[in-house]
Amino acid sequence: MDLLKVENVSKSYSNHLALDDVSFSIPDKSIFGLLGPNGAGKTTMIRIITQIISKDQGEIFLKGKPITQADVRRIGYLPEERGLYKKMKVGEQLLFLAGLKGLSKTDAKKKIKYWFEKLGADTWYDRKMEDLSKGMSQKVQFVATVMHDPDLLILDEPFSGFDPVNANLIKDNILELRDQGKTVIFSTHRMESVEEMCDHIAMINQTKKILDGSKNDIRNSFRTSTYEVGHDKEISSLPGEIELIETKQNLEGGFRSKLRLVGGQQPNDLLQLLIGKTQVHHFSEIIPSMNDIFIAKVEGGNHE
Repeated sequence: MDLLKVENVSKSYSNHLALDDVSFSIPDKSIFGLLGPNGAGKTTMIRIITQIISKDQGEIFLKGKPITQADVRRIGYLPEERGLYKKMKVGEQLLFLAGLKGLSKTDAKKKIKYWFEKLGADTWYDRKMEDLSKGMSQKVQFVATVMHDPDLLILDEPFSGFDPVNANLIKDNILELRDQGKTVIFSTHRMESVEEMCDHIAMINQTKKILDGSKNDIRNSFRTSTYEVGHDKEISSLPGEIELIETKQNLEGGFRSKLRLVGGQQPNDLLQLLIGKTQVHHFSEIIPSMNDIFIAKVEGGNHE
């Protein structure tokens, strides 16, 4: 079941086209990566979903119904440009924001306490925002995003400003929220985070959607029947159906080669051939990473 569905959405600012007929669906209880280079249109799409700006054409459906301003209370939005009041105390600010989302003061205090304990921020309640480091402020902003228990979380570069330890802490909490039944839209340039966390992705480039689907299906669709082999001797006299891309000699001896099947052979055929020529130490398929796919699609400029 899809929690959110975007159909043929376009948006222009004066003479600038920001989104051009973009469509995708976000499955319920999943982490959905919204990817693309700077200026591709990701932030415009997020602002349309959160009703900050209006679309020129198209439709957006939340749980099968056209999304409304009232639905925004059920969305948690962490913008890339963080915006907290520096002179306010942390607790006062979170209570104010919780009230805007419809929480009572009692419920808000319980939620703040719960999240502060999870994120190691127990002593921050009476501190002023201006006294916190960037990473500490990011944790407060994350609490503000999740404390009203939204059905849909939209996180724009959520790891910005975090050291590796706290980035892992936030990552674990995002995965836990997904496992609890929340749906997450995750916009980032960190492809290693996409590899670790996303179930599905859509990629936007130059205002158009150029790719979408499950992460595993997309990675599999970019497979090129290329294999890495560790072996003893140099490989020679290969049939035309097997392309030797490169061979490198290891410092400790032996070789590491990349080979591609170009004639419909199976991996076992390649392995059998190699065993007759050299001692094989390891044999594995090279499947493109999300970073490889991102670069290939963006630099190639391919549009659907």
